[in-house]
Amino acid sequence: MDYNRIFKAAIDRLHDEGRYRVFIDILRTRGQFPNAHCFGGNGPKPITVWCSNDYLGMGQHPAVIAAMEEALHTVGAGSGGTRNIGGNTHYHVELEAELADLHGKQAALLFTSGYVSNEAALSTLGKLLPGCVIFSDELNHASMIAGIKNSGCEKRVFRHNDLEHLEELLAAEDPATPKLIAFESVYSMDGDIAPIAEICDLADRYHALTYLDEVHAVGMYGSRGGGISERDEVAQRLTIIEGTLGKAFGVMGGYIAADQNIVDCIRSYAPGFIFTTSLSPVLAAGALASIRHLKVSDEERRGQQASAAALKAKLADAGLPVMPSVTHIVPLLVGCPVKAKRISDILLAEYGFYVQPINYPTVPRGTERLRFTPGPTHSEAMLDELTDALTEIWGRLELELRQAA
Repeated sequence: MDYNRIFKAAIDRLHDEGRYRVFIDILRTRGQFPNAHCFGGNGPKPITVWCSNDYLGMGQHPAVIAAMEEALHTVGAGSGGTRNIGGNTHYHVELEAELADLHGKQAALLFTSGYVSNEAALSTLGKLLPGCVIFSDELNHASMIAGIKNSGCEKRVFRHNDLEHLEELLAAEDPATPKLIAFESVYSMDGDIAPIAEICDLADRYHALTYLDEVHAVGMYGSRGGGISERDEVAQRLTIIEGTLGKAFGVMGGYIAADQNIVDCIRSYAPGFIFTTSLSPVLAAGALASIRHLKVSDEERRGQQASAAALKAKLADAGLPVMPSVTHIVPLLVGCPVKAKRISDILLAEYGFYVQPINYPTVPRGTERLRFTPGPTHSEAMLDELTDALTEIWGRLELELRQAA
């Protein structure tokens, strides 16, 4: 058996399809985000970052950095192992209480990432509910799909945000069958939002539990950053809310928030929690500072929304194919993986603008795109420079522009 040939062929397929991913070698500049430096070629080159999920720049916030530095010098770097062995670093206790309060739930539970929180929680819930059927939006995160698969439950996939299809599937099940509806609030590739209240109505009607992934919305929406569920005043209707500390909160980690019994079940049964070294107290301290700040400050959210709205308008005015989005996500349709990569390469090499192409399987084939996430620190001049660069590249590559209305 020629193992190396198999592995090489797998990589060659990605190259042939234009889907081979190249990760940029980058260092952000503290206190100067979105400015950073890209390594390679003739040494570090200054660039502007346009695709970070640190949506509000909180990873650079002085309060967050100060909290992490204090924790490092007070308790050291690591947590000492799993919480089952090393115990709860007090920062974990404080952070979980803050997260439970953020979502109006009895309890919360920390994980090492949003991927792990989804996989661990969904797989464990399914195993604890005998005969459970999980109803999953077709555009759910890969981590949710993995958790549902690992639960061993039967799965019903409903068309994206399609309430009629979801109800049709729910109605077809035995009323006595345990049911769980898993969906997201903000879908990060298209920038659209789930009809949370209406899904909760269906859950009530068909006696289903609800699991909402808010990773692209926590910190970003609601008066305290509790996400779309807080903004729409439906958080109390949801069984479980899952979120991340690695996007708008600017640090690292994932979590769920729910009633005490559910959280205790996940804590007690989920291998992804039990057998994983807990978050460093340094990370927990930073996340705690970030959440506390965003609970009382709306400045970052307002600045980010203004930047996103301005970029959408500028791209549309230039005739560039910006996709419809009602959130902070600004997707620009390309429709070809090779061209998306080419545009990204030109932006970085010639203009010093970094945006990663988004290709299959993250998005369906034929909908490849560039995904921009302007933040509160992207200036008006930066928005103009990016729009001008994209317009020039679109012309150079003879790509189609939209006609003005």
